[in-house]
Formats: sequence, C-alpha cells, structure tokens
Amino acid sequence: MEEITEKDKKTILVVDDEKSIMELLVFNLQKEGYNTLEAYDGVTAVDMAINKKPDLILLDVMIPKLDGISVCKKIRYALNISNIPILMISAKDTESDKIVGLEMGADDYITKPFQIREVMARIKANLRKAELNANIDIMNNQKNDEKKEDIIRVGDLSLDLKKVEAKVKGEVINLTKKEFDVLKYLASQPGQVVTREMLLRDVWEYEEYVGAIRTIDVTMNRIRDKIEKDKANPKILITKRGVGYYVTDRTN
Repeated sequence: MEEITEKDKKTILVVDDEKSIMELLVFNLQKEGYNTLEAYDGVTAVDMAINKKPDLILLDVMIPKLDGISVCKKIRYALNISNIPILMISAKDTESDKIVGLEMGADDYITKPFQIREVMARIKANLRKAELNANIDIMNNQKNDEKKEDIIRVGDLSLDLKKVEAKVKGEVINLTKKEFDVLKYLASQPGQVVTREMLLRDVWEYEEYVGAIRTIDVTMNRIRDKIEKDKANPKILITKRGVGYYVTDRTN
C-alpha cells in the first residue's frame, strides 16, 4: 500500500462544544490518517473555514456564539464556499430538521448518538465525492478551454460551467452548488423527464433512497423560487406529475 505523505493528508475541521465528543472524533480521525482542526464555537468555525481551508467540515448543530445551521448558511451563501463538504451532526433526527440542514447547504446529516464507524464511512464517501467533482470540474474546464463550450443554454436558462453561474434571461441567479448541479444535470438533457431516484443516484450519489425523496422536492421548490417569475406557473423547471422533473427548451 502506498504511504500517504503529510502533504496528501486531508484536513478535517471538527466543530463541537462537547469535549468528550471532540476527543472521540479527533482521536479516530487522526487514527485514520487525517489532520484535524478543532473549533468549539460557530464564530471560530467560520474563521477557520475561511483561513485554514479544510477539506471537510464536521459540524455540530448546537454550538455557542453561532449555531451550526447559521455557520453552514454563512459558509455556503455569505462566503460562497461551495467546494468544502459539510457534514452536520445533531441530536435532532426529524425529517424537517434534516431538510433544514440540507437546505442551508449541508452535504450530509448524521444524528446522535452515532456509531463512529458510520461517521468515518460518511467522511470518506463525501471526500471521495468532492475529489471526483473536483476532477470532473478540472476535466470540464480543460475541455471548455479547448472547445470554448463553457455554457449550457436551454431556453431562457444559461449555465456557465466554468464560473458555476446560472442566468435566466441574462440575470444572474444566486444558486448553491447543489442547486447548480441539479440544473446542470437536467439542462444537459433538455425535455427529458428525470425521476427523483435518478437525481438521488446521479447528483446526490445516494445508494439508498428511503427517506431521501423529500429532499428532491424541497430542492426543486427552492430552485423554482429563484428562477421562475411565477412559481405557480413554471416556465423553466417543469414537474411531470408522478414521474419527475425536466427543464424545458422553450423561451418565454
């Protein structure tokens, strides 16, 4: 097995105000070969995300100064940091709590009490996904540089793959990375209906769909709030009732 050098080690920012949980997570992360950063409150977590640029953030919801939901929202929206996976940890395990976390930009949601092996597995999966996405972006950028095909245009919607920027009729739309990825997936096959299961498999990369279908509908509603002039009468992102969603190629 090839030895992992210090340079190649991934750095995990652990954010939790409970010392026992912090010690448990840090011990196991270091045992698995990760470098670790520690933050015991939300303000410090945001500062470290900006200045230390970790490869992944393990973020507890109930932390002082700035709660985990606000930290996630600030990182994703205010600071526009989209390339760092955020895994939220919470004792709240209702579907609505999970949806709120995902809406604010979290990539995964782990409930307490947790099995440390599950946490490690989730971390590895999200790091693999982030690395794969980064490699895909590099390849896309290389192809775009060669072919100058940076933009997908479908009807009134245009997606700049290089800038990760969406526009409707020329107006820039503020999307999260996940929302952009969803539109990119749909716009790459205009007019073709895509099921929720396909989106979970290909965009979210979930292997199990139980309990996650609602995530798709929430995300679609959020995208429509941003790109549709009249959400009740959508012209871009269309629902095929009982089947799934598609992006129309007509202009309005």
